[in-house]
Amino acid sequence: MAAYTYETTVTWKGEHWGHLKCGNGPEMDFSAPPDAHGHAGVMTPEEAFVAAVNTCVMLMFLWAAERFKIDLLSYECRAEGEKKIELDRTEIFTKVTLWPKIKIRNSDEKRVGRALESATKYSLVANSIKGEVVVEPEITIV
Repeated sequence: MAAYTYETTVTWKGEHWGHLKCGNGPEMDFSAPPDAHGHAGVMTPEEAFVAAVNTCVMLMFLWAAERFKIDLLSYECRAEGEKKIELDRTEIFTKVTLWPKIKIRNSDEKRVGRALESATKYSLVANSIKGEVVVEPEITIV
């Protein structure tokens, strides 16, 4: 069984500002969302969480599409995370919904559906969260 490690470093910059440096190279400022005393215009942990699910499922779909021999023309996906605030003020994401718009050539919707199921099944991030992951695709065949 293989084991891998991924690294990030965060640095506090004052007030509700932070700076993120990813082990793979990217760096960016981040903050809490404006509704939680943060700042607009930068990444928030909540957006990073939803983005992690969205990007991981997309990459796994690309992997599955190659294996299912799907002639993929385009893929775009909007994602939305729903969080619940408990009485004791703890918070949890209960659901992440993905709305992929997939355009393919010379294939069928069933095959694309199976590729999406595989993508969700084998997504590290989707498998690592407590909340439900829902995929509601729009598939166009040309």
